[in-house]
Amino acid sequence: MKIMAIALVAIALLLITAGCTQSSGTATTPSTAAPVKELRIGYQPSTHQMAAITALEKGWFKEDLAPLGVVNISDKVFPSGPPEMAAMLAGEIDVAYVGAAPVLTALSQGLDAKIVAGVNTQGSDLVVRNDIDYKGPESLKGLTIATFQVGSIQDTVLRDWLNKNNLTPDKDVFIKGMGPGDAVTAITAGKVDAIFLPTPSPSTVVNQGKGKVVVHSGEMYPNHTCCVLVVSGKLIREHPEIVRQIIKTNDRAVLWNQQNIDEAAVIYSTKTGAKLEDVKSSLAEWDGNWASDPNIIVEPVLDYAKIQYELGYIKKPLTRDEIFDLTFYTKS
Repeated sequence: MKIMAIALVAIALLLITAGCTQSSGTATTPSTAAPVKELRIGYQPSTHQMAAITALEKGWFKEDLAPLGVVNISDKVFPSGPPEMAAMLAGEIDVAYVGAAPVLTALSQGLDAKIVAGVNTQGSDLVVRNDIDYKGPESLKGLTIATFQVGSIQDTVLRDWLNKNNLTPDKDVFIKGMGPGDAVTAITAGKVDAIFLPTPSPSTVVNQGKGKVVVHSGEMYPNHTCCVLVVSGKLIREHPEIVRQIIKTNDRAVLWNQQNIDEAAVIYSTKTGAKLEDVKSSLAEWDGNWASDPNIIVEPVLDYAKIQYELGYIKKPLTRDEIFDLTFYTKS
């Protein structure tokens, strides 16, 4: 009996040890997913996304992600959010600095991605030609406004603002979807009456003496979310450590930009080809703010989902869980 008892204890200890080993192995086993050798980042030439440009040009993404196995960082520039999200849907980019509204459209079309951090709030302007006597939204009746394509953040905010001021888009006010360069050319050539674009494009028009800022986007929708940081679902599931580092690197660039605004403007101007005078003007005059905490943008983005549903851009309002993964920012 004594021998049997000793044997049973030994078996029990073996089982406990095996269980502990198995549990420990599960907790510490590294990801079996293939390593990410190249990270593809999309962005737009807007001062809203200066953190992306600074981090890319200073090599911080490459420097910070190298210990995690990332060898190469490539970037691709887009004129606005809708084509950027089309590229992400096609699997051409892994990370996107992009307006929140086109993300919703893409998610409704099956995009496997989530918003993991904010990028900026507000920061777009309505600019009208100098000969237009603007006295309020009603002054826009019968005019043509160039802005980003259908489904962009500017298109969404503008249409919602017009509706709230009893102006029917495409009936009382005509909206033309354009990229930033084409829209600036159109107003300076007198082909459209106004533009509604993110900075620095409004400053480009004003500095050429071809228009005047009459409404900031923060007046249309106070404290509205503009650009956000989106990462692919594959990256979230298979390489969460990379996602966390991307957010940290973005925060590093935001802080540096805030503390070195003149040098940041030079970096932006050199990278995008924008005139340095226009970049500096836009940063001095815009009503925007770089803000990465995704917790403060949840309600505005959910409101965008409702607005886009009412505009017929998406078939149903998306839920918080369908849009966001907030766990990475809190862990960063």
